[in-house]
Parts: sequence; C-alpha cells; structure tokens
Amino acid sequence: MAENKIKMAEKRDYYEVLEVSKTATVEEIKKAYRKKAIQFHPDKNPGDKVAEEKFKEAAEAYDVLSSPDKRSRYDQFGHAGVSGAAGNGGPFGGFGGEGMSMDDIFSMFGDIFGGRSGGFGGGFGGFGGFGGGGSTQQRRYRGSDLRVKVKLTLKEISTGVEKKFKLKKYVPCNHCHGTGAEGDGGSETCPTCKGSGSVIRNQQTILGTMQTRATCPTCNGEGKIIKNKCNECGGDGIIYGEEVVTVQIPAGVAEGMQLSMSGKGNAGKHNGVPGDLLILVEEEAHPDLIRDDNDLIYNLLLSFPTAALGGAVEIPTIDGKVKVKIDSGTQPGKVLRLRGKGVPNVNGYGTGDLLVNISIYVPETLNKEEKSMLEKIDDSDNFKPSSNVKEKIFKKFKSFFD
Repeated sequence: MAENKIKMAEKRDYYEVLEVSKTATVEEIKKAYRKKAIQFHPDKNPGDKVAEEKFKEAAEAYDVLSSPDKRSRYDQFGHAGVSGAAGNGGPFGGFGGEGMSMDDIFSMFGDIFGGRSGGFGGGFGGFGGFGGGGSTQQRRYRGSDLRVKVKLTLKEISTGVEKKFKLKKYVPCNHCHGTGAEGDGGSETCPTCKGSGSVIRNQQTILGTMQTRATCPTCNGEGKIIKNKCNECGGDGIIYGEEVVTVQIPAGVAEGMQLSMSGKGNAGKHNGVPGDLLILVEEEAHPDLIRDDNDLIYNLLLSFPTAALGGAVEIPTIDGKVKVKIDSGTQPGKVLRLRGKGVPNVNGYGTGDLLVNISIYVPETLNKEEKSMLEKIDDSDNFKPSSNVKEKIFKKFKSFFD
C-alpha cells in the first residue's frame, strides 16, 4: 500500500480569498462566497483554468471559515491547523479544500444557493459541472469520517514520526467492486430521471410558473437503480473490513491539534467518496522538560556552593544531556537560553529555545559543624545582598504578577 504523507501547499490567507475581515460573521462569509462562486463558476468561465482554480480556492476558504471548529483552528494555527501539516500540499489535508472533489464543492451549494440547481439554474446550468449547460451532477454517497488518537513523545514531536494505524472500517466490496450490483447487468439507468439524478418540478406561484430541480426520488440522485443486489454486500457496495494506514506526522504538532488524512475514512456506498481519517494529537509529559509553545523550560536546582563558586552542570534536552557553564555568583531566577534546543514550528518557521530557570537549593537540615561554618561567614559583607541584587530579584518576582 502506498504511503500517505502530510504536506501543505503555499496558500493565500482564507480571509483574503473571500475578501472579508477576520471578524466577519457567518452571514458575511456566506455572502462573500456566493459572490466568488458566481464570478468564477466553471459554467460561466468555460476553459478558463485560472477561474477554475479560484472557484476551488473560494470553496476551500468557505469550507473552513463557515465552520466554527475549523475556523478556530485556522485562526490559531493557520493552514497547518486545518491541513494537518507543514509542506507542499497533498493527501493529508482534508480540512480545507485540498481533499475536496468538484462533487464535494457542488454539494455545498444546497446550503448556499438553496438547492443544488435552484436559485441560479438557467444561467449557470444549475451549477451542474464544467460547461454542462443544463446538465446536473449525479449524487455520490460520501463515507463517514474516522477518528483516532495518537500519543506522541516530545522526541517524536521534535523530529516528526511515522505511525501506522490498523483501522476497522467500511471498504469497497471486492465481489461487486463497490457497485452493489450482482454481475455486469445488475444495474440500469433510472427510468424516472433518465440517468441525470434529478427531476424538474413546476410550481405555481404568484409570479407565475417556476421550475425547480430536485433529487430524483426513484434513484436518490444516483442516476441508476440496482436490479440484482450483490450477494456479498446486500447492494450497498461496501463491507466491514480493515486497512493499515501509514501516516507521516510532521514535526512541531501540539496537544489537541487535529490532523486530517483525506480519503482514508469509511468507503462511500456504490463507489462513492470516502470519508477522511481525523487524527487527534496527544502529547506525553516529559519527565524533565515543560513545553511552552515552541520553547522548552527546565528548572535547574543548584546547590549553594555551585551558585556561589560557579562551575559546569549537565541539563537534559530532547537529544540528550548537555553541559552548561554556571557563572560564580549566579542568583536564583536567572534564565539561561539555549538557542534552537526547543521544538520546531509546525509551519516550518524555525525552532524554539530551551529556557533554563535557575533555582538555589537551601539545605533543610544542618549538622553542628555546618551550622558553625555558616554562622562564621554570615557576618561577612559578601554574604549580605546588595541593594542592586535585592532590586533585581524583586523585579523578577514582581514580573510574575504583571
């Protein structure tokens, strides 16, 4: 089975595509999409590949911005949040329009234009296809999405990782090859709609007779009916089986991020459109490091002599331990920054840092000799904090509350 990898193409901002502000309401987004869909519809621009791409681009933008969940992820993570990766386009991107076929795009018109062909039927061929005149799109069933969780270590997140999932799902029936019909003569053209998948209805209104196009009630929009149902799948064209799917998880993903693999969900009836595989990322806690976006935080607890005298200590990183130099007279609250030792940005915009916060350990119990030593040096001026040190420590403390 061919492997599927997460990729993401360079895309325009979805708000820019629809020419709306980031505070636009759902109705404003819908109105903007209607305008773009009419402007760039393939029936209105036959043979114009640029218009066709803009038509698809607008549909992709609307698909994301009209959904509160997708829009929230897009606003937070950009295209990575709805395509699931950083890269250059590809099959692992079902949240936007990357995994959308023209059937998927036209299926959205029911909500936008009041029916697949209603509202703009004559001038645009019912939004039926590419230059189809009065043609219509036959219905294709869409399989449901599948959801799985993947738990990743900080190491896996920092490098990216390949994961395999054994999915129990609906797959096309091998006996009928997904058609649902027994043998080659098992299906025939629908006699009601003559294969178009829709019927025209005349309705009397105060403005006169109006024509509307509706889904054919005989074939449910498929354009054909099954005479002899498949003995294996009972006419659905799908059976319950399993599939092993290999996924490349990109570096930099985060807890709660949901990735999408287009076409790897349940198969659709009668060779319909398969659903998507949605992958929810869970992050395992690291024993020493705390993640803060793309940065990592480590709390280094120094002994008093090391803080006073200085030296070298080992600290953990994602790739193993490294030594860092401690200056003499190091104060608690000081932060050392190790550049590039954090987590890569999921969009490919560099790598975070490792921030080492220094704390000083004060012994909880002392023997007589140790107490005597500390009492002797306590009177030394070097062991009394200066006003400058007091001010620095207080400012760091105060910054936690600002």
